[in-house]
Amino acid sequence: MGSSWNGVSMLVLVGLVVNSLVVVAFAGDFYQDFDLTWGDNRGKIFNGGKLLSLSLDRVSGSGFQSKKEYLFGRIDMQLKLVSGNSAGTVTAYYLSSQGPTHDEIDFEFLGNLSGDPYILHTNVYTQGKGNREQQFYLWFDPTRNFHTYSIIWKPQHIIFLVDNIPIRVFKNAESIGVPFPKSQPMRIYSSLWNADDWATRGGLVKTDWTKAPFTAYYRNFNANACAWSGTASSCASTSSISDDAWETNELDAPGRRRLRWVQKYFMIYNYCTDLKRFPQGVPPECKRPRF
Repeated sequence: MGSSWNGVSMLVLVGLVVNSLVVVAFAGDFYQDFDLTWGDNRGKIFNGGKLLSLSLDRVSGSGFQSKKEYLFGRIDMQLKLVSGNSAGTVTAYYLSSQGPTHDEIDFEFLGNLSGDPYILHTNVYTQGKGNREQQFYLWFDPTRNFHTYSIIWKPQHIIFLVDNIPIRVFKNAESIGVPFPKSQPMRIYSSLWNADDWATRGGLVKTDWTKAPFTAYYRNFNANACAWSGTASSCASTSSISDDAWETNELDAPGRRRLRWVQKYFMIYNYCTDLKRFPQGVPPECKRPRF
């Protein structure tokens, strides 16, 4: 981490932050788009449906899910994470289908002691199998202000973005036998829950319940995506989807530079380089170019 804060990196960071400010946030209606699904009254919608909060205390966490299912699209949400000593807590924000062979695209924010950085944990499940973790530190304090976390899900790839900066790309590698999420519609889910058996330093740091309740906030949801009606998609075909709306089919040169920058300076774990975990060889998708 220390090497990321040299003069060159700081100039790059300033440029990235300035560019990220041009992202347009669309204020969705949480009453219209989501259901609070568990946690009794620990989940709340207020400000006329423009703001949602989830809370965690010693008794329970809380969660919500989208009313609609989606099959491909771009999902944006702004989050402000639990502040202060958030050790032991996990704020999860993800897309998922249902069943033992479900698909899933994950953002998980692993809390930490005051002053220590959050860890952003990402994963992709296909046909019920995950184990494709990449973890990052963020280049800002995610508890001070709202930041936009986005998923672009297309038949060709999945892109994870933070403030419109790509941090991870998972490409369709079906041609070499790697399953890809493309046939199961997914809902949007989020939850705030206690995971102090593993979330912070492998479970060594426990949740400090004297700091409860822990609260995360959400706003400016937008889904530029194909809604699933139960039998068909709202998009006539994937070819009818506007690339302008979901960005281009592949990252452009500036996007690839941003991705390299994040992965060089802020990635702290990559399953593709964990040879101890995969002594017989890394998964086949890891042998393809990352960018």
